Amino acid sequence: MKRDLRLVPLALACWTCALTAITVPAAALTVAIALWASAGTALLLCLPWRRAGSRTALGFAAACLALAAVAVSNVALTQPERARIETLPLTGGRAIVVEAVVTSKVELGARGELRFDADARRIGIGGQTYSVRIPVTITVAPGAVQAHGEAQLDLGSTIRASGTSRHTEPPRRSVLLVFASRGVDVTRGPPWPLSIAADTRTEFVARAATLPSPGGDLLPGLAVGDTRAVSAELDAAMKTSSLSHLTAVSGANCALVVGIAFGLAALLRAPRWGRVVSGVAALAAFVVLVTPEASVVRAAAMATIAMLAVLLGRTGAGIGVLSLAVTLLLCADPWLAASLGFALSVAATAGLLVLARPLATSLARWMPRGLALALAVPLSAQLACGPLLVLIAPHVPVYGVVANLLAAPAAPIATVVGLIACLSAALPWLAAPFMWVGWASAAWISATATTFAAAPLARAPWAEGVVGALTLAAAGGVFVWLLHRPRTPGRLHRVARRGAALTLAALVGIAGGATLVRTALAPALLPRDWVVAFCDVGQGDAIVVRSAGRIMLIDTGPEPEPLRECLARLGVTHIDQLVLTHFDLDHTGGAPAVLGRTTQVLHAPPAQASDTRLIAELVAAGARARTAAAGERGHLGDAAWRVLWPRASGHAYREGNDASVVIEMEVAGLRAILLGDLGAGAQRALLASNLLAGPYDVVKVAHHGSADQAPALYARIAPVLAVFTVGADNTFGHPRAAALRALAATGATLARTDESGLILLSRAGTELRIWREVGPAERGDGPEALPWDSD
Repeated sequence: MKRDLRLVPLALACWTCALTAITVPAAALTVAIALWASAGTALLLCLPWRRAGSRTALGFAAACLALAAVAVSNVALTQPERARIETLPLTGGRAIVVEAVVTSKVELGARGELRFDADARRIGIGGQTYSVRIPVTITVAPGAVQAHGEAQLDLGSTIRASGTSRHTEPPRRSVLLVFASRGVDVTRGPPWPLSIAADTRTEFVARAATLPSPGGDLLPGLAVGDTRAVSAELDAAMKTSSLSHLTAVSGANCALVVGIAFGLAALLRAPRWGRVVSGVAALAAFVVLVTPEASVVRAAAMATIAMLAVLLGRTGAGIGVLSLAVTLLLCADPWLAASLGFALSVAATAGLLVLARPLATSLARWMPRGLALALAVPLSAQLACGPLLVLIAPHVPVYGVVANLLAAPAAPIATVVGLIACLSAALPWLAAPFMWVGWASAAWISATATTFAAAPLARAPWAEGVVGALTLAAAGGVFVWLLHRPRTPGRLHRVARRGAALTLAALVGIAGGATLVRTALAPALLPRDWVVAFCDVGQGDAIVVRSAGRIMLIDTGPEPEPLRECLARLGVTHIDQLVLTHFDLDHTGGAPAVLGRTTQVLHAPPAQASDTRLIAELVAAGARARTAAAGERGHLGDAAWRVLWPRASGHAYREGNDASVVIEMEVAGLRAILLGDLGAGAQRALLASNLLAGPYDVVKVAHHGSADQAPALYARIAPVLAVFTVGADNTFGHPRAAALRALAATGATLARTDESGLILLSRAGTELRIWREVGPAERGDGPEALPWDSD
């Protein structure tokens, strides 16, 4: 089938220019002027040209330049207002009040906080109020939301958020991140159409919650994209098995709704324009029901342009329709150019349009045609999206295609039947049969996700970054080319196929070798006698202590996947003692990785509902939990540990960083003290408590090496080794120069996870041995050996 690719350059030009403008917004005006001038020049040149081909080419160039200019002009027009925010006195943690209108779905974050985007109208700082019109992102604890009357926090609500803020960096759409630590007041609810839709969804979620889990929890996500009831474990399983796209309202959902409307209109013998009108009306109602946020409007816009192609009788121009949709969306919202969700949506659609039919034809040589077509759909989407997903996490879902093949029959049933159940949720007698049918489909999908997520090697490691993306794209291209059989293959073609087969085999071999090295063989490649491990989990803490086969994990880092990787490399499958020093996301965000794998939990005093909820999840998964207090002692195999902080009584330092659990360890003759995120005030209080038992061999520097340190504490600790658990290129500037100077003044050797990766400690006689993933050991010099007095 011949494809119309004429509009592809139009979309690429618009995307490139929009990305450039939002990345360097200060140059947007200059770029816009240059593009408009170039478009005008091209248009003037094409007018007197007599040759049709040249005239068409110049006209098309003018159109490309003009539409790119529209996208860049959009950025240029908003830049003065966005730049003005940088002149406001917002730094230094100053308290602000933001009046805004919610513009996105309100979602639950990793720590149980609510997160949503909003259009800020006024910002109050001190006694002065500034009128603004900027996009912001707001986070708030669920218990800190106050609604007036029947108003509710949802898309379209008017709110007042009180707290602190931080500027973002381009190309992010939001200008400010607002941390509403003092709460959010909902002063007015959404407009009535959105309010009715929100009530309908809430009633549907409540009805679905009465069905057996996890199918009942997943059903609203499959039907209307409402994932508030989906557990962290199921969400992780859906991502691992490549099924998470089923809970996002996408073009597939819009296509189902439009298809049903088209079908009903056809039964009523409506003309083509009548079917299109009915499809647009049904799509508009669906968008309102599932919340008209950016991703939903994006999917609906693509479906609308596809219906326009139907109306014009150009149903075969799929790539052209997609290119036009991309161009118009970027003109309306240039910040989509930096959205990975948008890129994945476009890649998946393009993959289906370009690859599905050729793959089905090629696969039909070895299997029934129906099975080949069913397999070609998820395979084409996987091949198109895989290189982009590798940029997020360097893994390839091994069972993704098979999982999607098995889930494919149930997904449309859950979507359509669930949608009917949602619309009839107010009438239980009518909704009940649809709820149960939808539940059966959702239960099948959840079982598929959890089964494949738990299978061996569910994710194969792959090269990181751009190199990994290009390598995976090359492997996919070679695979597709090898599947295709030409009608009359020549000798040169056969030689090329052999070379391509060898290339693909080499890429798969390298990937397989990397998988073995980073999974099954990983523990064997590390020093066997390690007793303390500092995992490289980004900007956060995750420290593993091992003694006599027993494992203690201190904090979990910000995300589950880096922690899973580190534990797998260390050969750790079970946690005997989990210590949560406090409940900031960079210390607890990875907790889903150890749910069901933990025996005991020792935690800081919970301060918020989200803290209590996390503890309850760990207990529900089989752990025993208790609150830590100074003076508590215990053993881990042959090792001994003692809690030095927080105080068991008193009103100071009762929550947050200064209430971090500080733990002292003695393992294999090595004495270590782990300071959590204590600030300077709490550090001085700890020093004055007389609980410190002499010098320590190792100190985990407090708060990732922030400037808020008490040098006197480190002078008292007198460490041989100071470890900074810090993320590469973090936005906080950690470790700060003051912290580095304070530790260097003690004479300690400094180690950083952002520079060294995984850090392992062991004892060799009277020496403290340090193994670094990136460092002296990698240069072939062997682990560093530091002398220390074990007495």
